[in-house]
Amino acid sequence: MPTSSTVKIAGASALAAAMLAAVSRPRAVGRLVRGIVTRAAGGPVYTPLPPPQKVKVALCQLHVTADKEQNLKTARKAIEDAAAAGAKLVVLPEMFNCPYSNDSFPTYAEDIEGGASGSVAALSAAAAAARVTLVAGSIPERCQGKLYNTCCVFDTSGKLLAKHRKVHLFDIDIPGKITFKESLTLSPGPGPTVVDTEAGRLGIGICYDIRFPELAQIYAARGCQVLIYPGAFNMTTGPVHWELLAKARAVDNQVFVLTCSPARNPDSSYQAWGHSTAVGPFAEVLATTEHSPATVTAELDYSQLPERRAAMPLRQQKRHDLYLLLDKTAP
Repeated sequence: MPTSSTVKIAGASALAAAMLAAVSRPRAVGRLVRGIVTRAAGGPVYTPLPPPQKVKVALCQLHVTADKEQNLKTARKAIEDAAAAGAKLVVLPEMFNCPYSNDSFPTYAEDIEGGASGSVAALSAAAAAARVTLVAGSIPERCQGKLYNTCCVFDTSGKLLAKHRKVHLFDIDIPGKITFKESLTLSPGPGPTVVDTEAGRLGIGICYDIRFPELAQIYAARGCQVLIYPGAFNMTTGPVHWELLAKARAVDNQVFVLTCSPARNPDSSYQAWGHSTAVGPFAEVLATTEHSPATVTAELDYSQLPERRAAMPLRQQKRHDLYLLLDKTAP
């Protein structure tokens, strides 16, 4: 553990370096200061990104029923089939193991941190067996008396790398169309989730999270190559906003965006729009589907990211003298 004098010396050295850079290389000042702040905050330091690679992804648009065990079997089979087709990154839908309803969330909720989650155990085993990076949609999570809408991310050995609890709760009221308030049962998550995986650096959001560009901007600033949104847009907002928002988040931040929905179930009280979609950094739709059960596959070529950013250098052209995104959760 460093002593206080050590911290003072390190701080003085960093300040001296910053002053020297300010005189000799003004453009280096921003990077240097951000590095100092990051280290001082004591947060996680992200590993350097690997060389550009191509990654095959599979978005599994699943038929979801009231039978949890059947839903898990459906998910496992989809993961196996995706891996057999060459996918290295597999994504499941929001609330893939239960009906999407406030009545269902408490009934189907599982204690992930307490190790009493049958869904997590099944998904871990499936990811390990298929040797894929798995972004496991979301399930209702129970923790310390609260319920969350939670996405688990597993590596190719089945290790749980991260959990993302939905940050923005779906509370809307469109007269004559749809009213839904997740806040009646669910609590909001603490913040952004960035995960380094064999398939790249991922930024995770869940459904309504995609409507908030600031979250995507934070992910882009932290070096995410892909933003992944398991979601269950409805029949009112889905047709007009689902693809639009995926394209917007992709082109604004020059990253890949993946959205994965449940298939539409005529027997469900909540009708999902479907249309799971992969979008490229130029807002181009790489692959999509309709509303029936299906697996959408696409190849993500990460070499496109620096190419797009060089051709249209948005990051360098931002007017930081006029506006600034403040990341209060910065590592």
